Amino acid sequence: MSLFAFDPTALLGLLLTLFRISVVLFLMPFFGGQGLPNTVKAALLLVLTLAVWPHLSFPGSLFPADYWNLAVMLLGELLLGLILGLLIRFLFAAVQTGGQLVGFQMGFAMVNVVDPDTGTSEAVTSHFLYMCSMLVFLAMDGHLYLIKGMAASFHMVPPGGLFLSPELTHQIFGFSAQMFLLAVKIAAPIIASLFLVDLSLALISRAAPQMHVLVLGFPIKLAVGFLFLTLLFQILSLVIADYVHGLDAAFMNMLRAMRPPAP
Repeated sequence: MSLFAFDPTALLGLLLTLFRISVVLFLMPFFGGQGLPNTVKAALLLVLTLAVWPHLSFPGSLFPADYWNLAVMLLGELLLGLILGLLIRFLFAAVQTGGQLVGFQMGFAMVNVVDPDTGTSEAVTSHFLYMCSMLVFLAMDGHLYLIKGMAASFHMVPPGGLFLSPELTHQIFGFSAQMFLLAVKIAAPIIASLFLVDLSLALISRAAPQMHVLVLGFPIKLAVGFLFLTLLFQILSLVIADYVHGLDAAFMNMLRAMRPPAP
């Protein structure tokens, strides 16, 4: 018996579990964003690894024997995290796209803020809707669906066994198309209301050319835009709720498409 009954295969299984959780978890929204300090991320990684290791660990025999296979395995884990993260990022990208459309119609296209997660500049309405959607997502236990999907990957996809199938590509393109559909659903009420405002201002300018429509139009569009923006939260919560409730089935379908074919 070795000193302290040390089992090398158990340590290798712990490393495989650490690789899966670290790569998959940190590529997902909220957990991998820049809003969390690195020390908090490291502590969360260690706690989750030690928590799931007795139940969801990989056998140590799956650990690669050379550096080349290790690099291939890490690349597969990276792709797994990116694909699973896309399912959530499509939702927030739809909210941000809808916010961009709303901000453009309200005249806020030049009022930009910096997104803390991506570092890109976006309209203030887009960032506002993004923060509200993130709060709704967390309130509906969306982060637990992320952890559940990560746990399901232990049973569906072995380390280095990611398979890029045509079905997987079809599902990714399907979710990307759904992103634009969600963006239109979110921004449609405000866009329709502001279109009616522009139409009424155009009719007023034709009926009374002496009125300064450009001077009056901006505050009117702001008032109508903010009014319908307050009414948008109900639609936003329903859209996010439907998306979150379908995450469990979406993760399972995606993992089945990534499962390596049976020999």
